[in-house]
Amino acid sequence: MISPSTSPWASLIVIIIKKNSVDIRVCIDYRVVNGLTQLMVYPMPLINDMLEDLDKVLGYCSLDMASGFWVVSMTEPARLISAFITPFGLFEWNRMPFGLKNAPQIYQRLIDNALYGYLKISADASNDSEPRDVFLTGEAETEQKSSVLGRRSYIDDILVTADSWDTLCNKVDRLLEACDKWNLSISAVKSFWGFRKVDYLGHQVSMDGLEAHPKDLQALADLPFPSTLRAMQSFLGSLNYYSRLIEDFAIYASVLYELRESDFHEITRKKPNASVVEKANSNDREEAPAGENRWTRAERAFTVLKTKIAATPVLQHFDPGRPPVVAVYASKWAVSAALTQEHDGVYWPVTFTSRTLKSSEINYGIVDKEVLASLRILEVCYTLLVTRTIKVLTRYSTLGWMLQSNGFHGRLGRWAALLSP
Repeated sequence: MISPSTSPWASLIVIIIKKNSVDIRVCIDYRVVNGLTQLMVYPMPLINDMLEDLDKVLGYCSLDMASGFWVVSMTEPARLISAFITPFGLFEWNRMPFGLKNAPQIYQRLIDNALYGYLKISADASNDSEPRDVFLTGEAETEQKSSVLGRRSYIDDILVTADSWDTLCNKVDRLLEACDKWNLSISAVKSFWGFRKVDYLGHQVSMDGLEAHPKDLQALADLPFPSTLRAMQSFLGSLNYYSRLIEDFAIYASVLYELRESDFHEITRKKPNASVVEKANSNDREEAPAGENRWTRAERAFTVLKTKIAATPVLQHFDPGRPPVVAVYASKWAVSAALTQEHDGVYWPVTFTSRTLKSSEINYGIVDKEVLASLRILEVCYTLLVTRTIKVLTRYSTLGWMLQSNGFHGRLGRWAALLSP
C-alpha cells in the first residue's frame, strides 16, 4: 500500500478517533497538494438524481465497494505528490488514497466504465509499449455480456433496483460478474441485499418515499449551540445536505450564516449574562421581535432548525400522473418553496428548497421575492416540472398578473419570459 519515499512533497497526517472511542482513522492533510492540482473533468452524478424515480421499485440492493480507492494503482508522479510524514519517516502511496482532489472522479470513472463495459483496449493502444489506462483509452467490449443497467453508482455506493425478485437477481448477477472480471470487491458487511428499505447516500429509500437516516438526524438534533464559527459552519454544512427535507431551511439558516467570529468572542465574554432561548415555535415564520439582538435571533433560529430536524417528513416520490402543487414563501433575507402532490385530499411534500437572498435582492418587495421562490423551485425541479401545468399557492396574485400582462422590462420581463407556458 505504501513505500518509503524521497519525494520533495510532504503532507501531514491527522489522527481521527472513531465513534467507538477505541479505533483510529489515519487521514492526510492534502490541502496544499489539492490547491495546486488541476481539477479532473469528469461528470459526477447528482445526488438528487440518484434519489429520484424510485416509486415503482419493490426490491433494493445497496452495495458498498470494499477498499474503495485502494484498487487504483498510482502513477509515479501521483506517488510523489501523495507523500506524507510519519514518526517513522517519509512514505508515499502505491495505491490511490482518500483525500486527493481527483480521487472521487477517477474512481467514479472506473466504476462507470467497468459496469458499462467500455474497457477493451483499442488496436492502436495495444501495440504501444507504454502502459495504458484502459478506463481512459478503452472501447466497448463486445465479447462480454450487456452493460449492467438499472443501477445507480455514486463513487463506491451502488444501488440496484428492480420491480421483481427475479429481475433484481439478474441485475445483481451481471454486476457481480463485472466486478469479478475487474477485481472489484464488495463489502458484504456494509451491503444490503433484497430489502424493501435500504440506506443509500445518507438517506433511507423505499417504495413509500425518501427519508433522512435517523442516526444522522439524531446526532444533529443533540448538538449544543456551537461555540465557534468553524463549529457553526460544520453544523450548517451537515444540515445543508438534508435541506431538501427541511421546510424553510434558508429562512432560519440565513440568521446563522450572518454570524462572524467576533460574535462568538462577544458571547463568550458575556456568557454568564447571556440569555438562552429554550423554546421556539417551529411554525412561526415571521420576523423576530423588534429590538431582538443578533445573538438571540441566532439562538432562536438554531432551536427551530433542531426542532425541524427531529420532525423531518418522509418525502413522497414524484408521481407523473398527479398534478404538481408548489407553495412559496419569502422573508426579509430568504425565499423558500415546497413541491407537493395531493394524496387522499392531503398535500404531501416531494421536496423542499430555499436560498438566501443576494444583497441586490434584499430590498425587493415581498411579491417579487415570492416570484424568486417560484423560480427557485422551477430551477431545482426542472426535469420534474418541465412541460407540466403547475398550481402555485401564494399569498399574492403577482404570478397571474405577470402572465396576463405584456410589455414588461428589466427583471419583470425576464421573470415573465421564464414563467411563460
